[in-house]
Amino acid sequence: MALWQGRSKRKHTGGRYRPARKKRKFEIASEHRVCVVGPSRKKRLRTRGGKFKFKLLGEEYINVVEKGSTKPVRRKIVSVIENPANPHYVRRNILTKGAIVQLDDKRKARITSRPGQDGVINGVIIEE
Repeated sequence: MALWQGRSKRKHTGGRYRPARKKRKFEIASEHRVCVVGPSRKKRLRTRGGKFKFKLLGEEYINVVEKGSTKPVRRKIVSVIENPANPHYVRRNILTKGAIVQLDDKRKARITSRPGQDGVINGVIIEE
């Protein structure tokens, strides 16, 4: 069953909208895919207008920038420590924007990019 992103059939008062047209293909949402810590896997999706989005399905490296530096450094992700999007994502090692991850050099980083939209994981080092 497809996810539909069109207008609801009901008003906020509970009344019914009379549909002026049927559902359209461009109103169908893409299925939910999550990015986990693991071997790198990408999915290329064609968007409206012929452009492409890259959804990350798995990644084990992050591009981090230290405070006072402008050059990003590639580090390996060990695990997810905290995820404000959903507390259950920590147990499943799901990477989203705002998630705090443990790096291989025992430091922590916060993800600043959107892995499901950008196709890359960028972050900043958290000072302790």
